[in-house]
Amino acid sequence: YTVKGISEIVVKGNLDVPALGDINEIVLDSLFKTITNANFDPEAIKAQIVKNIEVRDKLAEKVGAELSDAATFRVNTDAEMEAKAAAVGVLTTENEDIRSLRELITYGIKGLAAYTHHALNLGKEDNSLYAFVYEAMAATLDDSLNADDLVALTLKTGEYGVKAMALLDEANTTAYGNPELTKVNIGVRNNPAILISGHDLNDLEMLLEQTRGTGVDVYTHGEMLPANYYPAFKKYDNLVGNYGNAWWQQKEEFATFNGPILFTTNCIVPPKDGMESRIFTTGSAGYPGSKHIK
Repeated sequence: YTVKGISEIVVKGNLDVPALGDINEIVLDSLFKTITNANFDPEAIKAQIVKNIEVRDKLAEKVGAELSDAATFRVNTDAEMEAKAAAVGVLTTENEDIRSLRELITYGIKGLAAYTHHALNLGKEDNSLYAFVYEAMAATLDDSLNADDLVALTLKTGEYGVKAMALLDEANTTAYGNPELTKVNIGVRNNPAILISGHDLNDLEMLLEQTRGTGVDVYTHGEMLPANYYPAFKKYDNLVGNYGNAWWQQKEEFATFNGPILFTTNCIVPPKDGMESRIFTTGSAGYPGSKHIK
């Protein structure tokens, strides 16, 4: 809801998107945090809301247009924040077609934001993607748009989603080469090891560099499996294979791994009790009781 407010200010104020700088990344991070299985930490979500309201209010000073509640509301306590959330949720849009299309657009934008955020971590960005995020999120507040308008915007969201995927592909292949057919070890060795899951190849690269020559092995899991196919990662003797199966089997598999586990993105299944001390998150991911690495 705060992202929608920021977006309305940017659109109605016709603000220069490239000049927004870090605000673009804050918006991507906010959308990424709320994608499925990314962040389960309520404190992290609250902190993001507070940050967004600060950003929103500074931007609003530059705009003379009339703004909606999303761009102007105030909350001073956790209780007020919870009450506001209940009052502005999905079901407050009564028309089912309009509600469904708004949500479809929102989900598409969250996916676009995730890809764009990963690309940004590797130094690639496209300001037209930021501009479309603002356009689409602001449109979900516009009650003058009918179902046909929102169907058109849904299709446009798909076009920009493909554009975001192309940007991420360029970022990944520029940094790590073109993926190639690869045999991946699915056995285990006897060394101490770290398990890494998610999609962020830059996080994997940093982990491999920091564990190189230490005697600590690194295994991929689930959505990080494709990292094994990129040529640049084959130089690391400490990337020794893939542990386990699909992401949704992690609750059982992580319990048997016995080492630290790093979640880099939207891949978390709430772990079994007592495992929190072995869980580490980075980027937009988060889990209560785990250690977050900024």
